[in-house]
Amino acid sequence: MPAKDIYHDTVKLALQKDGWTITHDPFPLQIGKKRLSADLGAERLISAEKGLQRIVVEVKSFVGQSDVKDLEQALGQYVLYRQILNEMGVERSLYLAVSQATFNSVFAIELGQILLKNQTVKLIVFDAENEAIAQWIPS
Repeated sequence: MPAKDIYHDTVKLALQKDGWTITHDPFPLQIGKKRLSADLGAERLISAEKGLQRIVVEVKSFVGQSDVKDLEQALGQYVLYRQILNEMGVERSLYLAVSQATFNSVFAIELGQILLKNQTVKLIVFDAENEAIAQWIPS
């Protein structure tokens, strides 16, 4: 089993504080004979009429020597997981969870803004110190 990201438990707790129930830790993915896993699966009741909202979350710390390399790796994993979820017929939205500091240094600048503007990736931005969700993008 792959090692958990350093923020794994922080994001898990932040989601629970935000009203989410963790359904999978990790969330299993399979394509052919290959087995992979995203970090978390979660759900919460939207309303009695609308039912459950379900998500899969991949947590990334961006602690490598290059935030561009970290972004390239995270995006590759995100795209792969999104395609596998589609192939599996899983009805869950995929989110990349990043700290507020990573958001400020990578996604709040032009490099990351093009990904958000074109809706290439969905983000959960978390406050690592307070173990809380800071924002959902798109909201």
